Amino acid sequence: MPETVLVVLPSPTVADAPADPVRADPAVPLLRVDDLGVSRGDGIFETVNAVGGHPQALGAHLARFARSAAMLDLPTPAAEVWRRAVHEAVAAHPPVPELLVKLVMTRGVEGSGRCSGWVLAFPNADATRVRTEGVAVLTLARGYPADVMTTAPWLLQGAKTLSYALNMAALRHARTKGADDAIFVSSEGEVLEAPTSSVVAQFGDRLVTPPCDLGILEGTCQGRVFAWARGRGLATAVERLTVDDLHRAGSLWLCSSGRLATPVRELDGVPRTWDAALHTEVLAHLLTVHE
Repeated sequence: MPETVLVVLPSPTVADAPADPVRADPAVPLLRVDDLGVSRGDGIFETVNAVGGHPQALGAHLARFARSAAMLDLPTPAAEVWRRAVHEAVAAHPPVPELLVKLVMTRGVEGSGRCSGWVLAFPNADATRVRTEGVAVLTLARGYPADVMTTAPWLLQGAKTLSYALNMAALRHARTKGADDAIFVSSEGEVLEAPTSSVVAQFGDRLVTPPCDLGILEGTCQGRVFAWARGRGLATAVERLTVDDLHRAGSLWLCSSGRLATPVRELDGVPRTWDAALHTEVLAHLLTVHE
């Protein structure tokens, strides 16, 4: 069986005539060069982690997928068709501890008026080291004010689009400075998000994450962490944070579907510690199956 499974959606949106997802050979060329996802990065995506053959937080990912589509004025994704495609891709893949399942929808071939959509499932990279040893993080200016989402909605802050070149550039810059990852900060100095992760800070018995109205993504993994924390008796809050707040946090995590909860061991060159017992608990929870 292939190590990568591709499922194509002939009818990815509610505007299309219904059609079932179709398995395709990932080694055979499929996407046209004039697809707007290729030529302009005009599209959306989600990445779902599947543990033990079960997609995690798929409902939350599909909801965010729909929100991103709305922000780009794309037709509404056909949620049940995408759900079926995800489960089909996971079921068709050889058993592995963790799969990443990528959902992609573009505006389609220029002038066609039809979106392109596909689901790709492949083994997740082994994140054991960063999950247990932590990462060094550099804070970087995003260059936008905190109210950019309302003052300049055309910048699409808060949508998960295919235009990730800036995010990847930020990661490369951080690595040239000896860091593993980055945290974006607004022009006023407010903490936003990492290029591919949400920020969660622990202050005593409270977990805090920045608000989405700062133009950041609503984190699916962060949402799972907060649900677990509330069940454990910890308080959770969505509040504005500064870099100074991050330095005084007891524990600091970058949360994403691929790496789950990754502790920050160094922030802007300053070594950090974290609550090892609490981290072990939250990581064990995230590795359990949750639809």
